[in-house]
Amino acid sequence: MHGAVGMWVSVVLVIFLISGLSWAGLWGAKFVQAWNTFPAEKWDAVPLSDATHAEMNHGAAKEVPWTLEQTPMPESGSLAGTAAVTGPVTIDSVTAFAGTLGFDRRYQLNLPGDDTGVWTISHDSMSNDGPSPSADRTIHIDQFTGNVLADVRYADYSVYAKAMAWGIAFHEGDLGAWNLALNTLFCLSLMLVSVSGVVMWVKRRPSGTRLGAPPRPEDIPYAKGALLITLAMSLAFPMLGLTLLAVIVLDLLVLSAVPPLKRALS
Repeated sequence: MHGAVGMWVSVVLVIFLISGLSWAGLWGAKFVQAWNTFPAEKWDAVPLSDATHAEMNHGAAKEVPWTLEQTPMPESGSLAGTAAVTGPVTIDSVTAFAGTLGFDRRYQLNLPGDDTGVWTISHDSMSNDGPSPSADRTIHIDQFTGNVLADVRYADYSVYAKAMAWGIAFHEGDLGAWNLALNTLFCLSLMLVSVSGVVMWVKRRPSGTRLGAPPRPEDIPYAKGALLITLAMSLAFPMLGLTLLAVIVLDLLVLSAVPPLKRALS
């Protein structure tokens, strides 16, 4: 049971790991997100601000689409863009314009924060606005002219950014009742694998020891393959490599040098 459940759980776990780690501050922001950021150069002849889309997030909540977080915001105060909102640019006129584009259910409306800020209309899975990431859309409007400065849709995302949009929605259980049920089953399966692992350890540990590991098998047919996978994962995920290195150093320099600990854990 431990092996069978663990094998199927690992398939779902890979999706959780990739989406979760790509969303993280180190591996995601430094290694992956940087080369999947939506290029602001697509906004032809539009002045850009020093602020990024990430500044629209509220505290630690990640509400802005993953691929847009590091992209510079457009800036109000020019004649750039496409005519959109007519008359005074107010919350009522911007909301009315959003309605003409099909924003008739849940969506976000961000107000300009200063004289260079823009109105932003967005519907995206990161904000839990709907169950389909393919409906993502972010529109920026000049607060003075009412012109649309940028209109980013799901189709504009890179391949990896599209995968992240679906991956994070799946990760959070936002794709529907089936997704929530599957995630619940996944969590329960992880608990089962963990508990059954402890039970197996208790049954197989050497007699007369408290924390002893089971005896090492004489034949380990996949040892070299597992080692190669571990090395590859350590290179791809630096924090994993550092953690494994710390465990090896602890084992060689501390546990092996203290006979009582070595006897208790061997």
